[in-house]
Amino acid sequence: MKTPSFFRRSELSATLWLFRRELVVCVLFTMVVNVLMIMPSLYMMQVFDRVLVSGSDLTLLALTAVMLFLLAVMAFAEWSRSRLLVRAGVKLDEKLNSRVFNASFEAHLSQTGTNPAQPFSDLTNVRQFLTGQGLFAFLDAPWAPIYVAVLFMLNPLLGWFAIASALMLILVAYIGHRVTHEPLEHAMEAGMQVNAYVHSKLKNAEVIESMGMLGDLRRRWQSGQQKHLRLNNGAQDLGNRMQAVSKFVRYTQQSLALGLAALLVLKGELSPVSIFVSNVLMGRATAPIDLMVSTWKSFFSARKSFERLEALLAKHPARDAGLVHAAPQGAMRIEDLVATAPGRAAPILRGLNADFPAGEIIAIIGPSGSGKSTLARSLVGIWPYTQGRVTIDGEPLQGWNRDELGPFLGYLPQDIELFEGTIAENIARFGDIDPDKVIQAAVRAGVHDMILRLPRGYDTSMGEAGSLLSGGQRQRIGLARAMYGDPSVIVLDEPNSNLDEVGETALVAAMKGLKEQGKTVFLITHRTNIIGVADRILLLAEGAILLYGPAAEVIAAMQARAASAAQEARGAEAAPEPQPI
Repeated sequence: MKTPSFFRRSELSATLWLFRRELVVCVLFTMVVNVLMIMPSLYMMQVFDRVLVSGSDLTLLALTAVMLFLLAVMAFAEWSRSRLLVRAGVKLDEKLNSRVFNASFEAHLSQTGTNPAQPFSDLTNVRQFLTGQGLFAFLDAPWAPIYVAVLFMLNPLLGWFAIASALMLILVAYIGHRVTHEPLEHAMEAGMQVNAYVHSKLKNAEVIESMGMLGDLRRRWQSGQQKHLRLNNGAQDLGNRMQAVSKFVRYTQQSLALGLAALLVLKGELSPVSIFVSNVLMGRATAPIDLMVSTWKSFFSARKSFERLEALLAKHPARDAGLVHAAPQGAMRIEDLVATAPGRAAPILRGLNADFPAGEIIAIIGPSGSGKSTLARSLVGIWPYTQGRVTIDGEPLQGWNRDELGPFLGYLPQDIELFEGTIAENIARFGDIDPDKVIQAAVRAGVHDMILRLPRGYDTSMGEAGSLLSGGQRQRIGLARAMYGDPSVIVLDEPNSNLDEVGETALVAAMKGLKEQGKTVFLITHRTNIIGVADRILLLAEGAILLYGPAAEVIAAMQARAASAAQEARGAEAAPEPQPI
């Protein structure tokens, strides 16, 4: 069956369209439920009009048996549609959770997502709405005309009254939506901002506590929280008012329906039993609309969640599987590489071009703010705001499947992030643990002996050891993770920032060992005492390449520049001061 154009609007809509068969079956069960809802009214009428008149026990028994059977069928149909929707919701989650996870990760990586957990809450919200009472209200609504038709059969006035009641409920729901829509949206947005603020500050609890920042940050949080509470209270107050109006309308309609039926009985246009029957049918005719009114908040919330998920998946489409490549040798090249950042007028990197031969150590140096870390992120393909090309063995990084390329890349960022799990799992990048490779990487990073001194060695949980490890030890575990397996390219961003002399010695030995194995190593550093190990040096200044070439030549050029600058400074100091005329 061809997908309708409406459902081709987005990936999320197309995924929902995959459940059309379940929806059709659910509609069929809904038809059975709603048709059989008339049965209690018919049973009541038959009891009054036939059983009480004839006094036949057998007729009552037969009617009761039919009623119980049809009630059982109705209960089975209602249970089946609920079970079907719950299972469909689970399947929907299974189809989307990986995509939402990847898209949320990419949004956080590109710094476009405010709260990484929000997409998962949105997915849960959409799933719960599709499996809850809100959807049942929409499924039951088309069957309301059946009850209205039966009311018309009893008496046209009852039918018109049911239509007027339904229109009144729709009007109340519409007014309620118009009144509360904007305040509720502002309240929800303020709540998400407060939650994101708390989440971001809890990650820096040690800094906050050590420097006495808690009070000031708490006051800022309280200001945002008070704004959220004020907006939320205002939205809830409006919602409660509209709910009170809706209840008044519903109860008034029920009473008026009884009064109208009684009036028709007094006029001889209805039988007495029709008072109860018409009241039941009137309730069934307006029940779906009543349910939609009571669940409009969840519908609105689910719709906003759907829109956010739709935008997220559209902005971060599924990654192309890419081509299958042989293991890269590690020769890299940057061509007209430009890197920018949101809210920044000038680019961070300005049209860089350079070749990096495989099997060499390239030191990238430069003053703070020159773009060294941005270049490191670009080399491993994680900086989203780039133009130009970064290639490995002549193939652009975008042409690789990241899962395929990942094992051939090693990356040590400035901010070391170790994850919940054991030390071995962290070093093995949470894949299948090869004990020999884990130990080999730890030995290279000079952290093997330290790990063995821990109570549980490589099985020590980072949750337990996180507070016991120094910054240098964390950095060396991160270095072991970068060198785990057989990476062809290793990018180390300030790998010696937290290392002592022993750690630096181990780092130099590790880089020499990687070079001997033909690996390409990028060493980003501002400490020049370690660049002696480099084959090539790239000097960055204000986002541009100032010098690049063999280490000896670049060092000589830097020394010449320094000498020239010193000579100019001495010349400026020795110049005679102008004499006043």
